[in-house]
Amino acid sequence: MSEASDFKEKGNEAFKSGDYENAIVLYTKAITLASDDNDLSIYLKNRAAANLKHGKYQQTIDDCTKSLELAPADPKTLYRRLQAYEHLHQYEQAYCDAREVLNLEPTNKLIQPILERLYKIVQQRARENSQITNKIDSMSKFAFDVTLDREKRETAMNNLLVLAREKVGSEVMLKTGILHKIKTLLKVDKNPHVYISGIRIVGEVCKHSVDNTKIVLKELGLPWFLEVIDSNDSNQVGAVEHCMQSILNSFSGMNNKPDTKPDKELCEKHKFQIDTLLSCLVYSINNHTISGLARDAIIELLIRNVHYTALNWAERLVEIGGVERLMECASELDEYKFESSLNITESTHTIAAVCLGRVFENMYYDKARDNYLQKIQGFVSSKLLAPDIESKVRVTAAITVLLRGPLDVGNTIISKEGILEMILVMANSNDVLQQRVAVECIIAAASKHDKAKAIIKQGANILKSLYKSPEPGISIRALVALCKLATCTGFDASIKPFQEGSTLKLAEACRRFLLHPGKDKDLQKWSAEGLSYLTLDAEVKEKLIEDRAALQALIQLGKSGDQSVLYGIITTLVNLCNAYEKQEILPEMVQLAQFAKQHVPQEHELDDADFVSKRVSILGQLNVASALVALSNTESVNAKELIARVFNALCSETEIRGSVVQQGGAKVLITLALNGTDKGKRHAAQALARIGVTINPEVAFPGQRSLEVIRPLLNLLHQDCSALENFEGLLALCNIAQMSEAARQRILKENGLGKIDHYLFEDHVMLRRAATQVITNLAMSPDVVEIYEGENDKMKYLVLLCMEEDLETSLAAAGAVAILTSSSTKCCSKVFDTSSWLESLQILLANPNSNLQYRGLAIIKNMMESSKDVAAKLIETNIMEILMALSKSENEQLPLTKDLAQEALKSAESWGIIKTAASIQSPDPFIQAEAEIDD
Repeated sequence: MSEASDFKEKGNEAFKSGDYENAIVLYTKAITLASDDNDLSIYLKNRAAANLKHGKYQQTIDDCTKSLELAPADPKTLYRRLQAYEHLHQYEQAYCDAREVLNLEPTNKLIQPILERLYKIVQQRARENSQITNKIDSMSKFAFDVTLDREKRETAMNNLLVLAREKVGSEVMLKTGILHKIKTLLKVDKNPHVYISGIRIVGEVCKHSVDNTKIVLKELGLPWFLEVIDSNDSNQVGAVEHCMQSILNSFSGMNNKPDTKPDKELCEKHKFQIDTLLSCLVYSINNHTISGLARDAIIELLIRNVHYTALNWAERLVEIGGVERLMECASELDEYKFESSLNITESTHTIAAVCLGRVFENMYYDKARDNYLQKIQGFVSSKLLAPDIESKVRVTAAITVLLRGPLDVGNTIISKEGILEMILVMANSNDVLQQRVAVECIIAAASKHDKAKAIIKQGANILKSLYKSPEPGISIRALVALCKLATCTGFDASIKPFQEGSTLKLAEACRRFLLHPGKDKDLQKWSAEGLSYLTLDAEVKEKLIEDRAALQALIQLGKSGDQSVLYGIITTLVNLCNAYEKQEILPEMVQLAQFAKQHVPQEHELDDADFVSKRVSILGQLNVASALVALSNTESVNAKELIARVFNALCSETEIRGSVVQQGGAKVLITLALNGTDKGKRHAAQALARIGVTINPEVAFPGQRSLEVIRPLLNLLHQDCSALENFEGLLALCNIAQMSEAARQRILKENGLGKIDHYLFEDHVMLRRAATQVITNLAMSPDVVEIYEGENDKMKYLVLLCMEEDLETSLAAAGAVAILTSSSTKCCSKVFDTSSWLESLQILLANPNSNLQYRGLAIIKNMMESSKDVAAKLIETNIMEILMALSKSENEQLPLTKDLAQEALKSAESWGIIKTAASIQSPDPFIQAEAEIDD
């Protein structure tokens, strides 16, 4: 036996045992070693079968097609391919293969019903295609005729966009040559609505398949996208950015959801196209002809995708000179305007910093980091070697960007001999531009305590002098630098770098710039950043929270969505809410530090919980959530974490949660909970849970959002999360589970039942109660009922929980058992799985709580009705006596209890287990009655 044949046999064994993944690997080895075309066709056909079982339908089609090229007219191969086509909704191709199978095997009874089913689908699709074709032809006549009424053309383009969102519509459009029409139209049409709709149509066409995307690139080419993105219209730039992301998604198997990830196999298959797209984006970073908005969009595309290991964009970007190009953007200044200058926006430096930081985060090993650092050092050295002062100014601006992005790299650069001294010399010069750039770099450099100490020692007097500058732009920057240096010790209230009361004076100065910026909005941005440092001081926090005018100015600034103000505003809000990461200080460690004569950080008394709660409430009343929503459109994961922290702090106050939802906070939180740092996602998820606990989920999370919120909530059911996070997550899931079957199905799909089950065994009574309540609502799903019918102890444990001392847990467990027994006769029988079933039922029936008693009776009634054997087993016990007593109860407040007891007895009568109730005499309902059992 040949080696290839041996692998095939092993693959067959794996296939038969259901190990399809291993079967694919073994068949692949056989294919690689095959020397005969006949054998190769068999190996390909077998791998196609494994791919089909594994759900890899496109791979199945590819293997079948190759096999048929070697061995045509094989009905088995055709049958496998038609199954894959049908799974991919390619019904016409599936129908053709089915017809071919029937031609080859006219007596094949299996193919006939398939052929009939596919024929109906193909006919229906043909009719729909005909209708869609007519619609597209009709709309195109209006949309692409520039002589017609503007309103009619805009409506027609909107209708075409809607049709493009459907796969059939996009395919028909490609056949009718719509890409050429759009390309031609965009050269002459200046109507922004029509222009942008045309771009969006192209994006929608790309979403449906790789083949569509390849046609788009062949017809239009990547240079066309880089041409139309060159605009100062943010809507147009956004449309092209979305379109280019759709192209990448198509090739990599991603979608536009925040938790999407590339498919490694697809990335490998389309490596050339993906690398080409990266190269085009990287080389466009410092294109001198494009607009600043277009440049920002291109860098944002890199930020959004550079962290995916399957794409391998981070290392490729470094290799092809992307770091140097980003540094070129970082060194660009509006004051140096030449013909070769790059157009930038107020946000370009911030976006470049985020991108540089994101790329460095993905340098996973030392050699890659060294290579990255060498690229940076090479750029800095080339600027420093130039004799002109302009190069020194530009490199200082670039170092500032580094310090705001990959901080470790920035600190490495500024630690080089002479760099800090050069910056201080520039700050002490008489040139306003040098002063401004140098002070901005000082502000960024003061993040590290050792750098802050060096700056205080060497440059504090320079900064104080610059604060008195007649230029407001210099004065405010020097003020911010002083603010940062004054608070370089962080939250420790026991250390003051400057004299007592200096932080309050600095805060008052920042306030003046914030409220009276004149015509220069840049002053507001810097004053917000100054406050972000000063609000580390609790006294400043209390002063600022009482200043409604200053808070309103900050919120209005945040609503602009300007990324350059993001850090200052968000950090200020984090400090006001005390939403920063707090290090737990153990008393033993404090004593040890004091014994060793080490300094122990002290928290200010104004940071006590009551003060924090008051500050959060005031921010909520001022609708700060609207500013958070506007600023959340950032690619910085660290900024997203800070935003999530503030949202979570706001949602900790019950009365604020409604306004957070009204201002669009819930939608943003879902995105934050699925994309960002682990801590950021946790804070966002907890905020969502808090909203879901107190607000009707149908209101808080309308439509599809109620399903999207489930995954973040389930992520809170993790051992790394606190008990409070677990508890709030369970409560929110409980509310969502009662909404609809779709919500319950999504919880099951996300493997939520297993996570929730874990908390049924928790020692903490509140967690156990919340988990039981979720199970009660999930029990309404037929799929959950089926799970409880299986070979497991789930039903057994629920019956035991009915005896819990905690009333709410007992009520929930009894409710779940009642629902399950009403839906399944198997669940009725499984009540007996536990040896304590009788005790559990007796506790329910004799319970003084009417709700618990009612649920117990519902369980008994369901069991009585399920089968004669179950009913007989119940009647053998004293359950009968209890039912008789309850059925004759004269308590007018419990009519339903009496009715249920009587119904349970009637079920026993219908099985012939007991005599009719009329024949049983009992003067007192509490006197035990004798029941006759049928042998």
